[in-house]
Amino acid sequence: MISDMPVMLNVNDLAALLRVSVRTVWRLRSAGRLPKPVEIGGSIRWNEDTVRDWIAAGCPDKSKRR
Repeated sequence: MISDMPVMLNVNDLAALLRVSVRTVWRLRSAGRLPKPVEIGGSIRWNEDTVRDWIAAGCPDKSKRR
């Protein structure tokens, strides 16, 4: 059953996936240029499928997403 659960990325995982620094991830988030993360008990995580879909769409900022 665990394989059915979505993979959630922490800031280090997301930075590695995007090949940017952790600081850049936080800047992108503040600027509204990343998919909305989920807060889990004070931790911030991004759904990997959502991030990969966002990348495939050309990394649109939130003003261009629906």
